[in-house]
Amino acid sequence: MGIWLATRHDDGDYELSSTAVDKLADDLTKAIIAGEFAPGSRLDEQQLAQRYSVSRTPVREALRQLATSGLIEIRPRRGAVVTQVTPTQLEELFVAMAELEATCARLAALSMAPTERRRLQDLHERMEKMAKDGDVPAFTDANHYLHTMIYAGAHNAVLADMAAAMRRRLSPFRRAQFRVEGRLPRSHAEHGTVVRAIIQADAQGAHAAMLQHVTLVEQSFEELCAASTLAPLGLGS
Repeated sequence: MGIWLATRHDDGDYELSSTAVDKLADDLTKAIIAGEFAPGSRLDEQQLAQRYSVSRTPVREALRQLATSGLIEIRPRRGAVVTQVTPTQLEELFVAMAELEATCARLAALSMAPTERRRLQDLHERMEKMAKDGDVPAFTDANHYLHTMIYAGAHNAVLADMAAAMRRRLSPFRRAQFRVEGRLPRSHAEHGTVVRAIIQADAQGAHAAMLQHVTLVEQSFEELCAASTLAPLGLGS
């Protein structure tokens, strides 16, 4: 068993480990994406604490995480509210994300050191088994790390920060794509095209491949919404 750390607050509440907070944030994200909390609705800390059998402190921490992604808003006197995102706004976010990531991939193809290229290739190869096994949690974590390696490989701190910030904003939507049947192996194949171009120092190829990859991520999320009888995040008709 792992060791769980807790800090006692003045109100007598206890803060769970960051791992537990991340798990709670992920559970809340799934519920919001699935439409269990309607756009514009208020997220009551006490009700959430009861629903997930935790204290209010980890709930507050999880809500802060979701606020950084734009999935919810923290409003004065209202607290946490589920953001209403229009299809047009989401499309604009994905277009911006695609352009930033494609630029990172292009620069990575030009700037990555040999050791960075080997590590990227190694990670991609290890992700093949995750995709075949349908291991969504492991693939999701590795997917985040792979993209982060490409940001770093661009060797442009400003661009890397911008890409990471945009990724956090779209993180809930990007994670949701893996609920689409067959998405894991397709995503892995798309990564393969990007990685090969970077390894071969093909800047134009890396740019085009990453642009296509992020476009397909958006399409997968739209497919998920279309297949749902709900209207998650106000994206339904």
